[in-house]
Amino acid sequence: MLFKIKQSIFTPYQVFIITLLSFLQFTVILDFMVLSPLGAFLLDELTISPAQFGLVVSAYAFSAGASGILAAGFADKYDRKKLLLFFYSGFILGTVFCALSPNYHFLLAARIITGLFGGVLSSINMAIITDLFKAEVRGRVMGFVQMAFAASQIMGIPVGLALANHFDWHAPFWVIAGIGIPAGFAIYWYMKPITGHLGHPSASHPFRHLLRTVSNPSYILSFTATTLLATGGFMLMPFGSAFSIHNIGLSMEQLPVLYSVTGIFTIIMGPLIGKISDQAGRFNTFAIGSAITICMVYIYTNLDHTPLFWVIFVNVILFMGILSRGISSNALNSSVPELHDRGAFMSINSAVQQISGGIAAAIAGLIVVQREDGFIEHFNTLGYVVIGSVLLSTILTSRINKFVQQKQHQSSGFADQTNGNQP
Repeated sequence: MLFKIKQSIFTPYQVFIITLLSFLQFTVILDFMVLSPLGAFLLDELTISPAQFGLVVSAYAFSAGASGILAAGFADKYDRKKLLLFFYSGFILGTVFCALSPNYHFLLAARIITGLFGGVLSSINMAIITDLFKAEVRGRVMGFVQMAFAASQIMGIPVGLALANHFDWHAPFWVIAGIGIPAGFAIYWYMKPITGHLGHPSASHPFRHLLRTVSNPSYILSFTATTLLATGGFMLMPFGSAFSIHNIGLSMEQLPVLYSVTGIFTIIMGPLIGKISDQAGRFNTFAIGSAITICMVYIYTNLDHTPLFWVIFVNVILFMGILSRGISSNALNSSVPELHDRGAFMSINSAVQQISGGIAAAIAGLIVVQREDGFIEHFNTLGYVVIGSVLLSTILTSRINKFVQQKQHQSSGFADQTNGNQP
């Protein structure tokens, strides 16, 4: 539990912030995840085609990416608390519109609105974490936020199905809006203003600020690494369930067990990996996670009929590698931007992740082929592409790590402040 964090490490207010930001992340990802199991309901009740449902899903991702870029120029011009409250309120409003949707076009517009606001929240959370927590403990904070991400993934499919079956497909969105409103009040009443980044001349000119951030060579390196990082996950995930059933031989009843057990281990491992990242070094953790990911992606994408126990084992180890890369990369990237650029940097980085993920999923669809019997062909080819992206992202992350070390050496005046290669 978050409240059992040692007080010697975090103050009570910091524990509140970690809990709040984790919960916000939970609601945002849950909103995205519950849509997936609602496909069968929406196809019938709204009389839409699979292509139209696909557009409803992708509309969120692309609007989230667009809003991240548009918001980047303004992200460092305002109190981060006000920005968080504004965008979270918009996200809740968009979710309410989803719950009220009477037809396809209304739902599509509601998903676009939800994406425009919800897509920026992750970047604001990252900027707040970077502002309020020292570099030495950011890995642990990222681990707790990632734990909320895993929890939402576990709950998304069963919660969406359960509520839709007992009520109707609108119910999951009402629940998310209902639990999100108190969080909005908590931001308003209890979060302190975050204004340490204000006052820099560049932030007073939004479009100049955006262009300057986008064109910064050091930032471009991070954006490129983020693109490659997102590529791996989004290439495998869309076809994971079909591959598990038709190639590995799992049943529909076994699939929730696979995802639930994997998710539970992810929740447990998140804070632990965050702590390891703080102590052993961010790039060291990233490199080890990359090695694990490469090995397990090769094994996973070449599986044939396999017992459930071994599939769970492979998935857990694979996600351990993916989680190690994600947590350590976020913690490392948090040290890249200057104080007055953090909001813009995080917004663009989040947008890059959203857009590149959507493109990666589309490319994956061009690589794999599903036969008439459901068997997924060329899934191992997809694995080789992912392995290549992992190797390239590791090389780029090594360069990012060197940049962060040099930056810290210059600011501290002596080399041992970086504690080896740990930012």
